[in-house]
Amino acid sequence: MKTAGIVGGIAPESTIQYYRLMIAAYRDRKRDGSYPSILINSIDMKTMLDLIGADNLSGVTKYLFGEVEKLAQAGATFALLASNTPHIVFDAIRQEASIPMLSIVEATCSEVQRLGLKRVGLFGTRYTMQGRFYAEVFSRQGITVIVPDTEEQEYIHGKYMSELVNGIFLPETRGPMLEIANRLRVREGIEGLVLGGTELPLLLHDVATREVLFLDTAKIHAECAVTQMLS
Repeated sequence: MKTAGIVGGIAPESTIQYYRLMIAAYRDRKRDGSYPSILINSIDMKTMLDLIGADNLSGVTKYLFGEVEKLAQAGATFALLASNTPHIVFDAIRQEASIPMLSIVEATCSEVQRLGLKRVGLFGTRYTMQGRFYAEVFSRQGITVIVPDTEEQEYIHGKYMSELVNGIFLPETRGPMLEIANRLRVREGIEGLVLGGTELPLLLHDVATREVLFLDTAKIHAECAVTQMLS
């Protein structure tokens, strides 16, 4: 079995969820009582976000590359970044990494293709919504990615950074998030919504009814990692 290496801590809440999701996916596929081999490198999210906020993408790449290599040295046979935002430099890291890397964007794109969706919305941090890394990957498969308007993006990003990354999940935040999702459905005709922030499913997971399909990128990524471990 291969050993998965997770660059986590970006943020801690979703890293915990990744571990749970990977264990659950492994148990679904291997019913022999065994457990998967997983290494977690929990990094300083503030260091990464400060570099991104300063538009120092070469610094972000260098920082995350070093953290991936720590996992490689510890025995990981492949690695993943347990967050959407750092995928802004994913390609650059993958080119230099000494072990294979699994992209959350590519994994999600494959799932969107499997579902037959052609127009999807995207929620996440400002860096994810304003970045091109989702649109570029999805457009190669004929899938259109639509982001909220500027005011909606500010709301999502603000709540993400002040609440979700700190493990705060409030009903009064969930309501407006769902309203934005519904506006995207009506305004742009989206068929699905990519929860391009790995804390978003922790806020929206128990919504009983909705008119647009939510795509949990953390769950998709974790299941992809288990497939890689067992391949």
